[in-house]
Amino acid sequence: MPHADPTQHPYSTLTPEAVLDACTEAGLRPDGRLLGLNSYENRVYQVYLDEGAPVVVKFYRPGRWTREQIDEEHAFARELAEREIPVIAPISCSVFKEFVFAVYPRRGGRAPNLEDPKVLEWIGRFIGRIHAVGGTRKFSVRESLDAESFGRVPERWLTGHRSVPEDLFPSWKAVIDQCLEAIDACYARAGRVKFLRLHGDCHPGNILWTDQGPHFVDLDDARMGPAAQDLWMLLSGDREAMAVQMHHVLAGYEEFMEFDPRELNLLEALRTLRLIHYSYWIARRWDDPAFPAAFPWFGTQRYWQDRILELKEQIALMQEEPLAP
Repeated sequence: MPHADPTQHPYSTLTPEAVLDACTEAGLRPDGRLLGLNSYENRVYQVYLDEGAPVVVKFYRPGRWTREQIDEEHAFARELAEREIPVIAPISCSVFKEFVFAVYPRRGGRAPNLEDPKVLEWIGRFIGRIHAVGGTRKFSVRESLDAESFGRVPERWLTGHRSVPEDLFPSWKAVIDQCLEAIDACYARAGRVKFLRLHGDCHPGNILWTDQGPHFVDLDDARMGPAAQDLWMLLSGDREAMAVQMHHVLAGYEEFMEFDPRELNLLEALRTLRLIHYSYWIARRWDDPAFPAAFPWFGTQRYWQDRILELKEQIALMQEEPLAP
């Protein structure tokens, strides 16, 4: 794929001076020091202040979410924080030129040890509490996570933009169609599952651990979806290992929120949707110079060959019996 012109992307205007100006306009008093933090979708900085602890400032990608959708994310985070659930909620949200940006308190932590059953149970308790609050009402403007938004929309976009090499496209299209059929079958087996407000991207990198336990960051992908979406990313290894891990997660989760066991049919379907969406996400962001630099292998023959094999494996996994934790 051709590389992007770095001068043509909106983030090209987000210079260090612009970041400091935005912080000043928001009422902060930066001392001039910035530290870029790891984020591809948005631009996130640790900003040092003349007085007090540093803050974290996130500049949302222009055009991804509307202001109303961002406000809904922030309202959910504050709602959780008010219930003393350890979610990092924004201090403020402002607009600078074309950017919506939010200021957060800085919270440190380390990666959780997911091999420890007590850690899994502890995380499960807090996810259960998040879902207990998330189930009390619906998002009104944020999107839902389903086979359409994370499966069929990406397939149509990648097809329409000829993102897959021509010689591999027939194989890729065939395996995508089989995946979508298998995903529909998983949802059919699960039946009418409840959609609720989710964290949406509850992978271990968004869970920071301290001696006081976990806290959750980055609700940027918060949306409506099945509870299983916030659980499956905690699982790894073979089926036996994942079943044991899920047992510990649910032991904590169900102290606060009942889990519908039919959703176990969705674990591999949700994993497959994430894999499909991942290629779409990178392809759509290719005009951002950060993406060709971070994913130089994207779009190569080898990349798409590996994706085809990966999705074939997922088809087999979706046809197996669900986990029995």
